Amino acid sequence: MNAPSKEAVGSAYSIEAMCHAQAMTWEAIRLLSTRIQPGMRESEARELGKEVLAKLEMQRIWHPLLVRFGVNTLKTFKQRSEGDPVLGENDIFFIDMGAVWQGHEGDAGETFTTGDDPEMKACAAAAKTLFDRVQARWKNDRIAGLELYRYAEQQAEDMGWKLNLSIKGHRVSDFPHAIHRGGDLGDLEQCPNAGLWILEIQIAHPGKPYGAFYEDLLA
Repeated sequence: MNAPSKEAVGSAYSIEAMCHAQAMTWEAIRLLSTRIQPGMRESEARELGKEVLAKLEMQRIWHPLLVRFGVNTLKTFKQRSEGDPVLGENDIFFIDMGAVWQGHEGDAGETFTTGDDPEMKACAAAAKTLFDRVQARWKNDRIAGLELYRYAEQQAEDMGWKLNLSIKGHRVSDFPHAIHRGGDLGDLEQCPNAGLWILEIQIAHPGKPYGAFYEDLLA
């Protein structure tokens, strides 16, 4: 498949609608994060997430809503959670939402902590910092997706974290992007264009059973 076809879009696509869908997804994450409290089960948090999305009048889910607590923050998108853990007083969790507004796919994710565990807070912050560094490299140097993830891996190591390369970003567009078969951002042999790709960052603590996740649209 040639590079241009990996960035194909439908006739309804617009960058403005993509950014609107992304903004709505971030609003849903913000609202849900304030409602997730210690003592809540992972399954309960997911149900709350569905309520939040419904209240924000999303058109549909395009990927399953994920909320991961504790050790499950090490799980990739395709892996099932272990059990149905209860969020602790000093704990870590992330939210990953993919929903459609105005016919376009929003996709965002962020990590949060409860309590005051400094290492958990540092882990959550590091995922966002690493995302920002990789996004800046894309904006400033216009390098291929393949090189972005090589850079991300080295930066994570320099920061003292381990990057999970089982997830390497993906396409979004007017729904459904899947018909265009764009593949992973981390396999793209050209510089990704704005408004078409989600940069995913998932890191693991070097010695403790948890990690952190952050993703956003390259725009």
